Amino acid sequence: MTQAGDASLEPPLAPFGVAHKLAAEALGTALLLAIVVGSGIMSQRLSGGNDAIALLGNTAATGAGLVVLITVFGPISGAHFNPAVTLVFALRREIAPALAAAYLVVQCIAAVVGVWAAHAMFAEPILQVSTKLRDGPAMVFSEGVATFGLILTILGAIRFRPAATPAAVGLYIASAYWFTASTSFANPAVTLARALSNTFAGIAPGSAPDFILGQLIGAVLAAVLGGWLLRTK
Repeated sequence: MTQAGDASLEPPLAPFGVAHKLAAEALGTALLLAIVVGSGIMSQRLSGGNDAIALLGNTAATGAGLVVLITVFGPISGAHFNPAVTLVFALRREIAPALAAAYLVVQCIAAVVGVWAAHAMFAEPILQVSTKLRDGPAMVFSEGVATFGLILTILGAIRFRPAATPAAVGLYIASAYWFTASTSFANPAVTLARALSNTFAGIAPGSAPDFILGQLIGAVLAAVLGGWLLRTK
């Protein structure tokens, strides 16, 4: 006798086309930035000037949001929401170059839209440029470490516990908010978009290129080490 809710009775997922995948990447990335920037604004307004409390609120919202977004959109597009992640999967030949390029474009555009949505929700000026400097070798190194750890988390979870990937990524980012000096952007699209928000989550445009360089170096190193350590090559 088959129990109610048996997976064998559930209809198989229909195949997802390129349009579905790009839409999933766009929605997921936009919502991620709305969560990051919106929770940053809310946390700052409610924290009474206490940056630790503001960061805690920003952390909780981002980690929880990532779990939900990856769970929902992962089966459609892989839930990259991050050019560094897409780059790694392209290097591993797990996504076609043309589709990877389309992902990168969609992620960057959607990230900006997500920032604008957060501004609109909190009656902030839509168009902004951040003045928050995040400079120095320690910050760049932090972004390298943050992205390195993120990629290893993703590859390890996919390799050994695929169902745990959403939780693993959400928890890792939540912890990296606190153990890195940069508060773990770990995402070039997020970095670019946050340069357009002069709020708690912002980063000055002049600081963004170094952040992105650190992120890409960390991602490539993690891809190389992960391929060997996880025995996926």
